[in-house]
Amino acid sequence: MRFVIEELKQLPVFKQKVEIVERKGIGHPDYICDAIMERISAEICREYLKRVGKILHYNLDKALLAAGEAETKFGGGKIKKPMKLIIGDRATYSIEGMEFDIDKIVVKSAKDWFKENFRFLNPEEHVKYEIELKHGSASLTSIFKEKKKVLGANDTSASVGYAPFTPTEKIVLDIEKFLNSKRFKKEFPESGEDIKVMATRIGNELNLTIAMAFIDSLVKDERTYFRMKEEMEEKIREFVKENPNFEKFEIWLNALDRRGKGEEGVYLTVTGTSAESGDSGQVGRGNRVNGVISLNRPSGNEAAAGKNPVSHVGKIYNLLTFKIAEEIYDKVAGLEEVYVWMVSRIGMPIDKPPLISVQTVLTKNTELESVKKEIEEIVEDRIARMNEFVVELIRKNVQVC
Repeated sequence: MRFVIEELKQLPVFKQKVEIVERKGIGHPDYICDAIMERISAEICREYLKRVGKILHYNLDKALLAAGEAETKFGGGKIKKPMKLIIGDRATYSIEGMEFDIDKIVVKSAKDWFKENFRFLNPEEHVKYEIELKHGSASLTSIFKEKKKVLGANDTSASVGYAPFTPTEKIVLDIEKFLNSKRFKKEFPESGEDIKVMATRIGNELNLTIAMAFIDSLVKDERTYFRMKEEMEEKIREFVKENPNFEKFEIWLNALDRRGKGEEGVYLTVTGTSAESGDSGQVGRGNRVNGVISLNRPSGNEAAAGKNPVSHVGKIYNLLTFKIAEEIYDKVAGLEEVYVWMVSRIGMPIDKPPLISVQTVLTKNTELESVKKEIEEIVEDRIARMNEFVVELIRKNVQVC
């Protein structure tokens, strides 16, 4: 394993003039795909552990939520054509004469997730399910036959994580969670689950563009829509005002709205998601594993959601790099930012990555040599405890989207 620690001669992101951050909320089609595949992954893990005492080969990071057709209307529209959730990739359907009803687990998991996260979407009527899972290749399946505590990597891949959050990243995450909270939905039941927050920061000025679906059955006319929209905007302003990091801020809620155009001039949905008619979703197009899409940061190209948690480095390293970066930033003095990179090689044990790189942005009076030893100790300890982290992933104690 090669281990490199270096200093980055750059402004930390929170001091840069321009910053752009996005978050896709729980009702966004891309988030739906990530979250459902992660739920399916958890249930398949549980089935394998229950039946054979170990996790078998599977990989579930391919899904498409194809948009349906809806007719929205003040007072209540209708779904004309259901959405279609297409689930593909690989799973173990049988081993040594033992059969697993994977397709049943897949569909039940998806329906349960919809029921738990939507108030107006009926997973029996509004979604169709198409399963395109196949058996894994012999070479990849063989990794799971190894009787080792730590398995070999099932792919050659690279991941990067960072710490800390900037104030902009944090407020984008917090706003979406606030708008999709039980408290907000109780006060504004008209607000749907499909919420996207885009923030641009120039200096200390924050501009927020928020798209939020409205539930058409709870909006009787255009006048009601715009009245509720103004009330929601005021709640968002109050929420942002509590953050002292921004001197000025501007909020645009449903910027495409146009008064006087009736249903065509406002953002209405029957179910609370644009996937019913306007937008499709796909695994890997949603948030990074820390919950945001930050355009000022480096990122890998692996989708963590749905991957198996014992050998797929696209999940393990993706999440672990953020955990290591957070620990380094919290424990080592004199750092403004930390970036952690990890590279895998297929077949190599996951606790022996060929390369780990830690990049640091140091405070004014900090020398790299003064922090190297602490950083090395944290990274080495984390790698030595790789199996503990894998157990955390199996138990789903780590956020993925």
